[in-house]
Amino acid sequence: MKKQLLIVSVLVCNLVNTNLFAQKKLQKERVETLKEIVVTATKFTLKKENTGKVIHKITQKELQQNAGKSVIEILNTIAGIDVRGVNTNPTEPRSINIRGGRSRQVLVLIDGVPVTDQSAINQEFDLRLLAVNQIESIEILKGASSTLYGSGAATAVINIVLKKASKNNISGSFETSLGTNNTANTSKSTLSDRNQNININGSVGKFNFLASFSLTGVNGMSSAVSKTNAIFEDDAFYSKNTLLKLGYHIHKNLKIETFLNFDDFKYDFDASFFLDNPVNNGDNQQFRFGVKPTFTYKNGQLYLLASVNTVDRNFDQFNAFAGTLDFYNFKGRSVHLDLVNKYEFSKSLQLIAGINYQEHSNNTTTPFAIINKKVANFNTLDPYASVVFITDFGASFNAGLRYNIHHVYGNQLVYDGNIAYTVLKSENTNIKLLTSYSTAFIAPSLYQLFDGFAGNIDLKPETNETFEAGFDMNYQDWLQLNAVYFKREENDAIIFDTTTFKYANGSTNANGLEVSTKVVPTAFLSVNASYTFINKDEFEDFDDYIPANKLVVGLDVTPFKNAFLNFSYRNVGKRTFFDRYGSFGNADEDVILKKYQVLDVMANYKILHGTVTFFTAFTNLLNEDYNDVLGYSTRGRNYKVGIRLQF
Repeated sequence: MKKQLLIVSVLVCNLVNTNLFAQKKLQKERVETLKEIVVTATKFTLKKENTGKVIHKITQKELQQNAGKSVIEILNTIAGIDVRGVNTNPTEPRSINIRGGRSRQVLVLIDGVPVTDQSAINQEFDLRLLAVNQIESIEILKGASSTLYGSGAATAVINIVLKKASKNNISGSFETSLGTNNTANTSKSTLSDRNQNININGSVGKFNFLASFSLTGVNGMSSAVSKTNAIFEDDAFYSKNTLLKLGYHIHKNLKIETFLNFDDFKYDFDASFFLDNPVNNGDNQQFRFGVKPTFTYKNGQLYLLASVNTVDRNFDQFNAFAGTLDFYNFKGRSVHLDLVNKYEFSKSLQLIAGINYQEHSNNTTTPFAIINKKVANFNTLDPYASVVFITDFGASFNAGLRYNIHHVYGNQLVYDGNIAYTVLKSENTNIKLLTSYSTAFIAPSLYQLFDGFAGNIDLKPETNETFEAGFDMNYQDWLQLNAVYFKREENDAIIFDTTTFKYANGSTNANGLEVSTKVVPTAFLSVNASYTFINKDEFEDFDDYIPANKLVVGLDVTPFKNAFLNFSYRNVGKRTFFDRYGSFGNADEDVILKKYQVLDVMANYKILHGTVTFFTAFTNLLNEDYNDVLGYSTRGRNYKVGIRLQF
């Protein structure tokens, strides 16, 4: 009897300790949520409650909890974001659609530096070049944001913040994982998804450093899907990601940071239309380096962000019409200079002003046309300013403008304004109303302007206007809720005219609703859910694969101190694909893709005071068989296991 009582006492003590741990953890997270600091809204630190823009921040903790997933897979769970091709073979490119927009309307920043790919038709950056283990956090700023960030920031800005050096003399981490890469109709036992990452960083006096290297290799699955159950060859994907960051505090008010990135991936691919092409292969290389001196003075801060980004893409593709193996080469180069100053007149009033210079070039060689960088180049010079005013009665105002001077198509003026008003703030409740109106522009790409086959030198820049309004609420320790309505109008949108086979200008509109909530019924359980509704004008060049309805639900369980378990469910509604060439039925008709649902499960367990973490992930647990992109394979049930060591 005494033994039984002892066992019960131990269990009760463990339960109480676990509950106390979870309660303290929950209270800490609630305080952090209310005081969350963001950078993307103004280019400088600002409390999230003081901006009227919609910002979602993915923290380092959340990135670690999603161990085993790619950057694209993590972004795909955020309200308003849907990634075309997220579940295809890694060899196939992805497109990020935010609020019903196209991939070229999303601007990606890495540590504040725009990383558009000037070698690509639509300039979008390939997020497959990034390794999650090198990232500290991700901020997604919704809506038009060209006032601060220039061309491309039409539907959102994704700011990826890379890791920084620790304050220890030296520290680091090593992570490795193995997994499968199967379709819903195959079940291979080989561990064909392999990932390794090592990170070393530290500080010595005024000097700090960080070095990171990642390797990824994925095989076991064909890019194309077979109509006749024929056996297609596997298409492999291999990537190397190198990051080096150095910093030095020259003076207590002056520091300098430098960075260098080299990313390389090689891949096999298929040309869709249910055709297997064993000779198709390519490689992408990206090289980025830059410097950022920062000077802090009594009432403000001044910094210069200078960077150079080059992309070199090559691929061989079999030409079924000519019976030849064709070679393609795309080279893009970008130079960015951004001089920014923040001056605080008082705690409630600050002015951000800057001037941005960009220079871009494209050199392309294909069997169809040659683009010479001596012709295909442009530069821009953009002065801009933004004012932030924070009142003592709960309201915050932000307004700004930018004047884009483009040496090819002329000049463009954009502006924005947003208001945040905290209508209720108490110990238990916080309710914020927000609204914004903003404009944006997207410059035609060098390919769209100068390609010898489809280019159009008379293209106008695309312009966007976005209005949004909503609220953000926190109640006690168990409820967070926010909802935002948005409406966007596109003018002179750049499209490919299938009649003239030239790039041209068109227009379309979109509106919708984003709702997100977090409910914490117990100290060790939380439920996250988001729903996105998008209504778009029907237009053949804009609606491909964008669902009208998308629901994401996540269940986080902390059964005890060192364990974490997550269930993630996605329900994606019907999507439309415009069959321009009749490859999937009749030409110039819509193909309706059925809705689908995916359930993922992840878990991790820490030992030795958190220095060792074991993790596992099961994706598409229900083995849903569906079309992500027509003509291409979709990943079925797969698993991954790994270990992370921190020292």
